[in-house]
Parts: sequence; structure tokens; C-alpha cells
Amino acid sequence: MNQTDQKLIQYLNEAHATEMGLVRVLQSQIAMTPRGSYRDGLEKHLGETRNHAERVQKRISELDGGANPLQLGVGAVETIVAQTLALWKAPFDMVRGVSAEEKVLKNAKDASATEALEIATYVALEQVAKAVGDDATAKLAASIRADEERMLQRVTREIPKLAAAVVGAEIEGEGSYDVTKTGAADAARVATRRTTQRAKRATRSTRKVPGAARAEGAAKGAVASAQDLPIARYDQLTAEEIVGRLSDLSQADLAKVAVFERRNNNRSTVLDRVSSLQGNEPWAGYDELTVDEVRSALGDADDERIKRVREYERAHKGRTSILEATERETANA
Repeated sequence: MNQTDQKLIQYLNEAHATEMGLVRVLQSQIAMTPRGSYRDGLEKHLGETRNHAERVQKRISELDGGANPLQLGVGAVETIVAQTLALWKAPFDMVRGVSAEEKVLKNAKDASATEALEIATYVALEQVAKAVGDDATAKLAASIRADEERMLQRVTREIPKLAAAVVGAEIEGEGSYDVTKTGAADAARVATRRTTQRAKRATRSTRKVPGAARAEGAAKGAVASAQDLPIARYDQLTAEEIVGRLSDLSQADLAKVAVFERRNNNRSTVLDRVSSLQGNEPWAGYDELTVDEVRSALGDADDERIKRVREYERAHKGRTSILEATERETANA
């Protein structure tokens, strides 16, 4: 590798280290910034910063930066230093200032300084690249510099609004900061929602396996309290009152009640009725379907399946609209 390439790679490594450190800083700032135009700008620039780092790394590889062990080591040290500073700075960002509004303002002021540093870094890289005739690196530096200049302008436009929020919070006593609308709060809600949705999908999928619903119900009944059962105020009802409500339950819920009842009161009246209601659904997963979904499925069902649905509904939920649908499908067959 010649001296020209070494100098270019030195400057590219500096730029790459700055971008990697800025990713961590932006993440910490987004986590404590409420929804609004300023956070929108931070989130957009986080995506740009990751893209910048990838583009700079690609250019380093094209110049064969990895061929020089010494140069590679210098780049690694710069990246580690930048990321270490970012990691040290992130928790400091979360506690600095008096009010939450002032913390956000101070972060914006820091962002202005960081953008100015990045602009200077890419101006220097562009000039060096032009001087040695490396048009590809010069164009790369100019392109990224333009993004940084736009971000600096955006942050500068936001600072007066952020300063006004500080005045409102600390001088006028009218805070505007809502911790439930910060990036960290939003991310937590999204993660929780996705986890819940995945769990529900997995449960529905499992219940489509024959016998899985009853096994699931039995497992839940073994550890359930009266409050966990599908019949409200279960422990306050008589055996006859409970029996009158069992026909509305799914196979999973019947199994849950049966195990709970055996473990506690062990009343034969309840257990006998549960036993008479337990049986195979018309098809695996039937109990998880809505009325509309059952009626839709009946349109493609054969006579035997329609018969099973009718018998099951009569013995269990007795939903009139489904029973009427089975009669229509039989008449039209």
C-alpha cells in the first residue's frame, strides 16, 4: 500500500470511528426525547449515521485497508475510543440538567457540536482525496458532509423551541415533558406488544393440534386459583349454578375447570357434567374460531363435518346463528 492510500485510510478510519460513536449517542438521546419534530430528526439521522458508517467502511475495504496490520490497528483503536466515549456519555445524557426539558436542550447543544466536528472531518477528507486524485473518496465525503450540514441546520432550528420548553418548565412551572412518550417508552411498548402477539399466535397454532386444547386447559387448572377460571365468582357459586354455565365453555376451559374442581371441592355434580361435555371438537382449533369464522368454514364443509358442528353446538354453546347455518348448508347440499 502506498503512502497516499495510507493517508486516505487514516482519515477514513477517523470518520468511521466518529460515525460509530455517534450511533450510540443518538440512541441514548432518542431514548429520552419525547415525540415531536426534534425526535423525528434524531431518528432520521440515526439511520443516516448507520448508512454513513457502512459506506465509509466499504471505501476502506476498497482501498485495501485491511492489508496493513498497523493501519488496521490504528482504525480499531479509534473506533474503540469513540465507542467508549459514547458509552460513557450515554448515561450522563440521561441525568444531566435540572428538568427533563433542560436535559433534552443540552443534548441538542451537544448534537450541534458533534455535527460541526463531523462536517470538519469530511471537509478535510474531501480535500485530501481531491489533492491525491481520489474522486471516489472525495464524492463520498462530500455526500456525507451534505447530510451532516442538513442535520446541523435542523438541530439549530429546534434549539429555540427546546429553550422555550426549559423556560416553561423551570421558570413558569409548566412542564411539557412526558416520559411516557419518549423513545425508550415507545420502544418498550412495541417490544411488549410484539411479544404478546407472538405468544398469542403460538398459542392459537398449538391449539390446532388435536387434544392440545384440553392438555393446555388441564395444565392451567393445576395451578389456577378461583379467580383464574372462566366462570366468574366460581368459588361463590353452588354446584348447580356452575353446571348451568359449563355448556358455554371451550374444551380447554372445561379441562381447566375439571382439574381445579378435583383439586379443591371435588363435587361429583360438576365433574360429571364436565365429563359429559368433554369431547372432540368438530375439527382441531374449532373453539378458537368466532361465529363468523365457523359460518364461513361451513361453506366448504361436507355433510359429515356439518353434522359434527351441529351436534357439538347443541351440546355446548348452542349458538343459534351457527345452528341455522348448518341447517341451510344441509338443505342446499
